[in-house]
Amino acid sequence: MRFEKKTAVVTGSARGIGKAIAERLGSQGAQVVISDILMEAAEKTVREFRDKGFEAFAIKADVSSSDDVKNLIKEAVAKYQTLDIVINNAGITRDTLMIRMSEDDWNKVIDINLKGAFLVTQAAAKVMMKQRFGRIVNISSVVGQMGNAGQANYSASKAGLIGLTKSSARELAARGITVNAIAPGFIESEMTEKLPEEVRNEFMKATALKRFGKPEDIAAAAAFLVSDDASYITGQVLAVNGGLLM
Repeated sequence: MRFEKKTAVVTGSARGIGKAIAERLGSQGAQVVISDILMEAAEKTVREFRDKGFEAFAIKADVSSSDDVKNLIKEAVAKYQTLDIVINNAGITRDTLMIRMSEDDWNKVIDINLKGAFLVTQAAAKVMMKQRFGRIVNISSVVGQMGNAGQANYSASKAGLIGLTKSSARELAARGITVNAIAPGFIESEMTEKLPEEVRNEFMKATALKRFGKPEDIAAAAAFLVSDDASYITGQVLAVNGGLLM
């Protein structure tokens, strides 16, 4: 129970990687705030967690909205009186070749994936700085490190998260707050299931371990980075990609 009495906000956690991270933290004692724009799915996840004996609470939030984000942090603190862990996981894709990409496709992905993480980090930091303690993890991507055809917007947003991570880590370190990123490779999820078979096959060929990752692989990395075992780690990008990029 290494996260007992710690409060964790995980964005985009009604399903997929976010849900796996929230479950991992909850199983080790954290009070978990399930934040998602899909409220019905978020409440279902909360019910599942409570059935397993985890403490969980759902808050609807569009992370691209500053008002929603301020309310998310305010409600989380009001509910649990503290804010110790933030996982910026919320993300979307709008894949197409750059020459065909609409401005709206670009803006929407940047707004959710990058601006959203900035807004959540900004709001959470104000609470954590007063506590002189906090753990923030941004979920980036291997394509933020290597790029990917058809994902100019997504790759740019995930590369931006790495820059945000490093800058935030430098600004917040003096107040006992660490900020790190995880760069997943190809992880089985609803998002990756939508990819064409030929794309999945190419990723498989390029992955040294010759298997796709699971949400639980990312959850394990996140749990490490927000634990006391990682108290001297900040501003880093942990690659969890099966050898897709070395």
